[in-house]
Amino acid sequence: MGKLTKNQKLALDKIEAGKAYSLSEASALVKEITFTKFDSSVDVDVRLGVDPRKANQMVRGVVSLPHGTGKQTRVLVLCTPDQEADAKAAGADYVGLDEYIEKIKGGWTDIDVIITMPAIMGKIGALGRVLGPRGLMPNPKSGTVTNEIGKAVKEVKQGKIDFKVDKNGIVHASVGKVSFSAEQIRDNAREFISALIKLKPTAAKGTYVKSVYLSSTMSPGIKIDPKSIDEI
Repeated sequence: MGKLTKNQKLALDKIEAGKAYSLSEASALVKEITFTKFDSSVDVDVRLGVDPRKANQMVRGVVSLPHGTGKQTRVLVLCTPDQEADAKAAGADYVGLDEYIEKIKGGWTDIDVIITMPAIMGKIGALGRVLGPRGLMPNPKSGTVTNEIGKAVKEVKQGKIDFKVDKNGIVHASVGKVSFSAEQIRDNAREFISALIKLKPTAAKGTYVKSVYLSSTMSPGIKIDPKSIDEI
């Protein structure tokens, strides 16, 4: 491990070794241990007792954070001409079809979310090699393949996020910014963790939530007591 900076030492000094904090305590503490000059993201990492290699233990879902993500989410809508007005009115950053498909084929991915319609998915399938590795492929389970285009755009803009367990059994999500109040961070993290708990696969045996950590960009992780999750 390299030499710690002054701020890294200050941050570590504020975290009690071996202690598992309540969510409220951690939400306040993460603001104290963040020294970046920019508005850092606040992240939650949850290790689950599942085997993601098994289809019946895959955990994936969506959640609307009550206070939003604090990020400007760039939304591309690929739709038929009759849906374009609704998409633009709802706040989509880019709206169209064939011209954007060609741009993506050329490597353009300066977007955070793509929303489309079931009838369009046949055209988008060819973009899998570009969109898949970047996590941009629309999916009905995340609400990004729908005929209710306007509603989907509004939800994403207001703080709807999708999440998926990775190959190591960890689910990661950004739940706000350090500029948020401790209460806003707590509320968003609570909503995310609660959504995760509701998705426990019936095939998952033993302890489902193994560990929970809250951190910000470049800060140490703060351990949250899994036993307190039922109380939040």
